[in-house]
Amino acid sequence: MTTIFSANLGYPRIGEKREWKKAIEAFWKGDIDDKSLKEQTKKLRLNNLKKQKEHGIDFIPVGDFSFYDHILDTAVSFNIIPERFNHHNPKDLSSYFAIARGETNAVAAEMTKWFNTNYHYIVPELKGTTPKLIENRALHYYEEAKEELNIDGKPVIVGPVTFVKLAKGYQESELESWVNRLLPLYEQILSELAAAGAKWVQIDEPILGTNLSEKELQLVEQVYQTIDNKVSGIQIILQTYFETVQHYERITALPVKGIGLDFVHGDNLALIEKFGFPSDKVLGVGIINGRNVWRADLEERYQLLQNIQQVANPETLVVQPSCSLLHVPVTKHLEEKLDPVVKDGLSFANEKLEELQSLTIALQEGKQSAEDAFKASVQAIANLDQSDYRSQAPAIARKDAKREVPFAERKKHQEATLKLPLLPTTTIGSLPQTQKVKRTRTKWRKGDISDQAYNEFIETETKRWINIQEDLDLDVLVHGEFERTDMVEYFGEKLKGFAVTEFGWVQSYGSRCVKPPLLVGNVEWEKAITVKEIAYAQSLTDKPVKGMLTGAVTILNWSFVHEGFPRFTVQDQIALALEKEVLALEEAGINIIQVDEPALREGLPLDRLKWPAYFDAAVNAFQLATSTVKPETQIHTHMCYSEFGEIYEAIDGLDADVISIETSRSHGEMVETFEKNDYKKEIGLGVYDIHSPRVPTLQELEANIKRALETIDVEQFWINPDCGLKTRNEAETIAALEKMVEAAKKARKEWAKETKETSRFDVLN
Repeated sequence: MTTIFSANLGYPRIGEKREWKKAIEAFWKGDIDDKSLKEQTKKLRLNNLKKQKEHGIDFIPVGDFSFYDHILDTAVSFNIIPERFNHHNPKDLSSYFAIARGETNAVAAEMTKWFNTNYHYIVPELKGTTPKLIENRALHYYEEAKEELNIDGKPVIVGPVTFVKLAKGYQESELESWVNRLLPLYEQILSELAAAGAKWVQIDEPILGTNLSEKELQLVEQVYQTIDNKVSGIQIILQTYFETVQHYERITALPVKGIGLDFVHGDNLALIEKFGFPSDKVLGVGIINGRNVWRADLEERYQLLQNIQQVANPETLVVQPSCSLLHVPVTKHLEEKLDPVVKDGLSFANEKLEELQSLTIALQEGKQSAEDAFKASVQAIANLDQSDYRSQAPAIARKDAKREVPFAERKKHQEATLKLPLLPTTTIGSLPQTQKVKRTRTKWRKGDISDQAYNEFIETETKRWINIQEDLDLDVLVHGEFERTDMVEYFGEKLKGFAVTEFGWVQSYGSRCVKPPLLVGNVEWEKAITVKEIAYAQSLTDKPVKGMLTGAVTILNWSFVHEGFPRFTVQDQIALALEKEVLALEEAGINIIQVDEPALREGLPLDRLKWPAYFDAAVNAFQLATSTVKPETQIHTHMCYSEFGEIYEAIDGLDADVISIETSRSHGEMVETFEKNDYKKEIGLGVYDIHSPRVPTLQELEANIKRALETIDVEQFWINPDCGLKTRNEAETIAALEKMVEAAKKARKEWAKETKETSRFDVLN
């Protein structure tokens, strides 16, 4: 008979009301010392463990906590510290945060997306480092949970192959060498955990859901055979998630005690039905969606568990989420303003623990033992399905969207209309959201100030920053987005079909948290969303002001979309709604409209075979939103962390007139990709990093511009920061932009000497 247990793979770090974020930011400001920070976060960490114990979780993860990012934690623990930070004591928090955020004389480490999620990790830099184990974090947190709460936890560590594959600073041919250099450190961690009494350890290898080569697969087999030979006394559950496991038979044959599979994403069920599962191994069944917030259909999930149990026949079955609950908010119980039908249909982290408990009990004791939970699940789902949110049929999107005038011709129209200088300068969109802005918005939402008073405040801030931008002598201005909380949540508040939460926060990067809207029903545009604020900003200046919108792909990827919706259909619905907003901006006299798609690369399936369908849908959605504008209207877009070479055709297919890419932490690497592609449209590679509080030097900016212009034609290049400036303070923002404009003007003078005639030469500054 199969033994049934429950497990969690990771818990949100941030706290119900973002207590973690507030403590860390207080430390950065110098309001608390590191002792106080550690005390506050320990209290939160232990409380998180208590919750999981109270919910009956058998295998409780420990070591999933972080002060910033778990990949950065692993790198620092292994002494993989970039040379420019070697003057720090590697055990100090100041060193740790410096790597993530940069400091006066050292740029921050690169940051990129964790697989196809909106969580960002700090990219380890292997070059020039000498790995050694500075701290066994997993052991520390295991012992803490045991001593403080009598919890015999399941330490969580990132596997060696995933860690090195996600790192940089080595040649592809050196992958095996680097994994083997780290392998003794993993052996030490595991041996010390075994000596301390740990029975299980969760080793995360999500890289197994990607298309590994035969050589890489052999490396995986070698790694776990070596660990099995050298480490005893502890059992490994090898955890995968986000996609179907590639090379299923060989992965399940690895010498580990358990395998965790995702039964929400991909099709691991088909593999188990075809190949079975080793009867002597533990099967971790990722049955509850760890990346979405909608209540599980317990009847359907229970039936799936029974089917898996019958075809797999493992000695032990563990009911668990599909991945760490890091990607969802903590609890829905704080939500007092949501429609009760929507709220009842939600399941955040704590509620997912309840669902795991109900399914585990049902498997152990029979479904009648969890009858109340099952009935509540069925009723909540039915109520949402029958609500007004689902009253209309999905819109049928056009499939032939395309700009009628080719780019070469559009460019002439746009140059005549905009009259921009060579190497035009701009920002990406948002400007600093000061505490005053946030407090005023909060007062307005609470009803403490009137709509009129709030609108007057927004206009005052907008006017002030238009003046600042003119004083800086930027060429294309922005209105600043002071009326917006978040680039996706704001549109979720305005478009029909969405709902928004008060406390539905999730970690995006470092202390930065976002509140994804809930996509509940069919999406429609009801009235102008951005026109009033942007048209007001344009009325204050003779320089062009960009209209700022978030694209359909990003809205979809950064929302919690109900699982019953066909994603590409919903994406097209959003695009058609945005098209109406684009045309409304154009009608209001806005000649530059930026439709941001920072999440386009992020949403790619891990399996490359699924890429073509994804790209086709993404390109179609962007063109649905933008293709009906006049030739003289310049369409911009912005993207984050895109490996340009991999998605070149899709980016070109968007047919945006100008694209900006967030690349300052890997600027040179991005420029190299242009040497392999003949991109004809205009482009801005972020010339400085806005995720770091440091102000770039003029020399750094000049070097980034010069490096880009070695490959990109001067007629194509725009100069801008690498992302929006919402999270930066005013002083550092103004100082950085001053330097950026100065660097741009110096570059123009240099090019004016070398260029006798360009289409913009007559309007050089």
